[in-house]
Amino acid sequence: MLEIKDLCFTIEKDDEPLNLVDRVSINIPSGHFMAIVGPSGCGKTTLLNTLAGLNELSEGAIYWNGRDLEEDGDFDPAELGYVPQFSIAYDELTVDESIEAVTKLRVRTRNLDDLDLRIDRVLEETGLTSIADRYVKVLSGGQKRRLGLAMELVTDPKLLLCDEVTSGLDPRSERDIVRRLHSLSRRDGRIVISVTHSLAHLELYDSILVLHEGRVAYHGPPNGLTHYFSVEDTEEIYPRLAKQDASKWQKSWLKHKDVYYKKIESTRQRLIDEGQLIIPETKELDTPSKESKKSTQDIVLDETGPLEDDRTKSEISSDTEFDEFGDIPIKKTGKVRARKPQKIEDSAPLEVETEKFLDSSEIVSEGAEPISTPNFASQFSTLLARRWKIFFRDKGQVILQLAILICFPCLVALFGEQASAPLLQYPDVPDVEVSMQSMKNLETIGENRAKVGGAVSGIIMFQVVLLALMGSNNAAREIAGERKIMEKEKFGGVSPFAYLLSKIVFLSGMVIIQSVWMAIFVEQFWHFPENHATNGFFDHVLFLILVNAAMTSICLGISSLMKTSEQASLLSIYLVGFQLPLSGAVLALPEFVGQITRPFISAYWAWSGSIESLEDRYQAAITTVTTTPLDNTRMICLYVLGFQILIGLIASYIGIRRHQWEH
Repeated sequence: MLEIKDLCFTIEKDDEPLNLVDRVSINIPSGHFMAIVGPSGCGKTTLLNTLAGLNELSEGAIYWNGRDLEEDGDFDPAELGYVPQFSIAYDELTVDESIEAVTKLRVRTRNLDDLDLRIDRVLEETGLTSIADRYVKVLSGGQKRRLGLAMELVTDPKLLLCDEVTSGLDPRSERDIVRRLHSLSRRDGRIVISVTHSLAHLELYDSILVLHEGRVAYHGPPNGLTHYFSVEDTEEIYPRLAKQDASKWQKSWLKHKDVYYKKIESTRQRLIDEGQLIIPETKELDTPSKESKKSTQDIVLDETGPLEDDRTKSEISSDTEFDEFGDIPIKKTGKVRARKPQKIEDSAPLEVETEKFLDSSEIVSEGAEPISTPNFASQFSTLLARRWKIFFRDKGQVILQLAILICFPCLVALFGEQASAPLLQYPDVPDVEVSMQSMKNLETIGENRAKVGGAVSGIIMFQVVLLALMGSNNAAREIAGERKIMEKEKFGGVSPFAYLLSKIVFLSGMVIIQSVWMAIFVEQFWHFPENHATNGFFDHVLFLILVNAAMTSICLGISSLMKTSEQASLLSIYLVGFQLPLSGAVLALPEFVGQITRPFISAYWAWSGSIESLEDRYQAAITTVTTTPLDNTRMICLYVLGFQILIGLIASYIGIRRHQWEH
């Protein structure tokens, strides 16, 4: 059983508290299918998200199976299923692969057979068996909604929350989804709550919760809607709501709710007796008396609403009596006169489940094994395998990466000839007699050293900046681009650290391939002037890897902290754009500017570290074209780049841990 008592969710608006959900109190028994309806902005999704724990409630309490979720611990990930408005599947995967991945992430199965059985079951329950091999990107809107539903059913949740899952669907698809949700509520005492704008197919629900300005205006059976709101058709309910203040509707509801709750209870009991509703064995508490059952079963709702009823008691025949509030006329036989036909088809079996509102902590499902969440290693391996599969399935991304991998080194190689020219040396013993020829020789040597030094410095910086750009391309959209799916998977019990580690391993493979290929390819056209005593080329490769890793890590942090992929991409591009001018490799920076910016410029440290791997004569030649100090030791460059990588990873973890659910 789900009990909500005086629930409030409050935000600050113009320095004033505003209740988006205001004193909501309702009870929902096990095996129940409830719709939440109301005008736009009335708090439907906010209430659903507060129930799910996505919003922290400001006041009140939520009880699940007699447990206070605030005091005694939140839902177990397997107890709660949440189907959002947006798609929670990757376009590059098939329906079957999507369900398999989410099952591996959320359910610890005994073996492959157990995994296959679970996948087959949810495919059948949601009608997806025939399209299991289709890619998500080709599914229709209704099929994607069913896939989202299937991905939540893998844990057999006892509470299933659905947010606008019928929005934007054609009438046939909408009815199909509602019928499937109705069917799911009939099994194992599951509660299904669906937020919807649509007032169609209300006869399939067991109860309807109508919200107005965050308050409860009505909660009762669907065939009581027109009666309560004094309208002839359900489409007239929203205009009717607007005619009265939300506080008046709430007051009216509190006055009349017992009558409607009794109707829900009696219909529920009938369905249980007829076998249409299967509830796990319960240990019944506080069984209603025979008199209570009799009065409950005899109530039939009239079409006249409790508000602004212009009839007087004198207009009602003498064989009627009034309910305890004096508003709803009831015949002494227990029947209410119906003046107008119901707009919701009362003649059709509503399959509305009702029972006394028991504490469902007593419900025991025989033979059901508790669902446990997979361990860290299992989640990590599933996430990593899925990421590589998505990468190779995304042809556009593969082509882009190959183009970058081929074109960027080619751009660097174009300048290889200039940097490969022999470096002339000044004579060890200067000519005492200054002649025109010696002056020309010194001038030629100076020009040669400036040209070669500039070319060597430029080609190293070109490699460094292009690899920084690769790092930005690797990670700028990596998390922000799948923010909604990540948040949904965290909600389902996926470890944020397992998610981050899968990204690190995937991106590390990209970084190593890109950096090593850049160095080897360019080496074929420009032989790195290495100092064999210090293995200069290998130091150069190391710094290329580190600058790529640093930019990848920092941009991954940006991606995790930004709300949208567009924001992350823009900021990452700006970051790469500042690498070249602020590095001081092209134009020397004023000393005070260099001291401020240098610690944040990955390109400077990779360039400087690679320059220090060169022979002394090349270092001396480079100082003729740039005054950027080369007094940094190799170890300092390594430490700074390593620190930048660490900062990026910490920022990534903070962003992944932080709640950024978008409704």
